[in-house]
Amino acid sequence: MRQVRSRSRTLTPALSRSTARGSKNAARLRNVLGQPSWSLANQLVHAFVTRTGGHLGPVTFKLGSRRVEPYSVAPWHGEKLDPSQPPVIRALRGDFFCMPFGGNASRYRKERHPVHGEVANAKWSLRSLRREGDRTLLHLSLRTRVRRARVDKIITLIRGHRAIYARHIVSGASGPMCLGQHAMLRFPDEPASGAISTSPFVYGRVFPEPLERPENRGYSFLEPGAEFDSLERVQLTTGEFADLSRYPARRGFEDLVLMASDDRAPFAWTAVTFPAQRYVWLALKDPRVLRSTILWISNGGRHYPPWSGRHVNVMGLEEVTANFHYGLKESVAPNPLSKRGIATTVMLDPRRPLVVNYIMAVAEVPRAFDRVVRVEAEQESVRVTSGSGKSVRVPLDVSFLNGGGA
Repeated sequence: MRQVRSRSRTLTPALSRSTARGSKNAARLRNVLGQPSWSLANQLVHAFVTRTGGHLGPVTFKLGSRRVEPYSVAPWHGEKLDPSQPPVIRALRGDFFCMPFGGNASRYRKERHPVHGEVANAKWSLRSLRREGDRTLLHLSLRTRVRRARVDKIITLIRGHRAIYARHIVSGASGPMCLGQHAMLRFPDEPASGAISTSPFVYGRVFPEPLERPENRGYSFLEPGAEFDSLERVQLTTGEFADLSRYPARRGFEDLVLMASDDRAPFAWTAVTFPAQRYVWLALKDPRVLRSTILWISNGGRHYPPWSGRHVNVMGLEEVTANFHYGLKESVAPNPLSKRGIATTVMLDPRRPLVVNYIMAVAEVPRAFDRVVRVEAEQESVRVTSGSGKSVRVPLDVSFLNGGGA
């Protein structure tokens, strides 16, 4: 079993005891698409974060005179769901932190975790909502009970950046843990309206079991366990091949694939270009902390409530250290990924807080800008280049991924 050791980093001023004590009373919750949420904004970004589960969404990015909202919100928002549905499903939207990542159907030792962990289901507490110079910061915290820890969520917006900087700090816990960031985008309802790409990966595999089964009113199309080295050629159950780099596609099916990032790279990225809408969505991570990328391809393949065949054109672009989405027990145990040297857990140390940093950004692109092939760090920005050779400069603080910046 291969694990990632947690890294000790200097905590940002957002955790200082002296921060904006009065802001706790000033920031009021408002009901947004069925969920009490906090709002933070600057000139280019307006985001909401739910109290339940800390889900980020909806988010609006300003591109010149227009606005785009790339993140999905579950179509059952505001509906009265069956009491058996967990809070993470009730709030499902945008992006959220998972710990432990996955279904967690099996108990790990004496721990029984909910789907995607308490951090995606429990109610977060507001510590502060404030401005510091060119930054707007929302600081939330949560104390987990199944495995006792303090988790701090700090969402930062920077003036001039069409970006969201998400930092999660896990303190006081010990032992192995799987985790992830669970971003979800809603694609325009046109075939292949989005082009998906990632930084070079070292291993790709379809979920080793049928993700959904007809006897349970669910359907999948990719060949379970099929390995691949390109998103453009992934085996179907029919023996044919699908191009997963173009979406929406395969209406009526749910599928899931995992790609292990190159952990020797300074950072890893995932991108979606929307050529007709003339913008690109981009996510950056430290591949030594978030080892793999999962694509959850959700296009109406679940016919049981609350999905009921209506969760369509959605793709989860999830950055994880986990054994697919099984959960903690299966990620700790020796598994095909860990046997290949691909970490499926981190090791928490109560003396050294684990810091998980993640950046999501949007940029306007020129005509003929297609699938992203390269993302390179420049001075206070990244250069994003497409297969056509067209490129854009995106203002970003990449040092944030290694504990600096925002």
